[in-house]
Amino acid sequence: MILIDNRSGEELPVDEYVTLAAFVVHEVVHEGRGLVYHFCQEQKWDTKPRPSCTTSDESELSISLVDSEEMHALNKEYRNIDAPTDVLAFENDGELLGDVIICPAVAREHAREYDTDFTSEMELMLTHGILHLLGYDHREEDEAQLMENRENEILKLWRTR
Repeated sequence: MILIDNRSGEELPVDEYVTLAAFVVHEVVHEGRGLVYHFCQEQKWDTKPRPSCTTSDESELSISLVDSEEMHALNKEYRNIDAPTDVLAFENDGELLGDVIICPAVAREHAREYDTDFTSEMELMLTHGILHLLGYDHREEDEAQLMENRENEILKLWRTR
C-alpha cells in the first residue's frame, strides 16, 4: 500500500506519484527478487537486504510532499543541517518499507539549476528516496554511481512505458 500526503500547498499529480512509486518498488524488489542482495554482494558488503525488500505487495510506503519550512525543520532535526533539502527517506521495520518526504519547492529550484523540468526532477527525487529505503546509498563514489545508474534505468523504463 502506498500512502501519499500533500502538505506542500501546491497542486501536484499525486496519483502519478503513487503510480511511479509502485513502479519503482516493483522494478527493484520484484525484478529478479533479490536485486538489493546482489547489489550488496557486488559491493562485498557483509549484509543482507532489508527485510522489507522481500516483503509482499502489502508493504506500506508513505510519501509526504511538504513545504520548505517543514522540510527545513525535518532536515535540521534529523540531519543537523539548517536548510531545506529536496528529499529525505526514513526506513521503518517490519512490513513498513518507510517514508519518503519530498519538498516540491526545492525540487523546482533544482530543476532550474540543473536545466531540467519540474516533472523529471520530482520523478528523480521520488525514485531516489525509494532506492534509499531499498538499500541503495551514495556515501562512497562507487555506491553513488550504482545508485545513479539504477535511477537512470528505472526512469528510462518509466518514461518509455
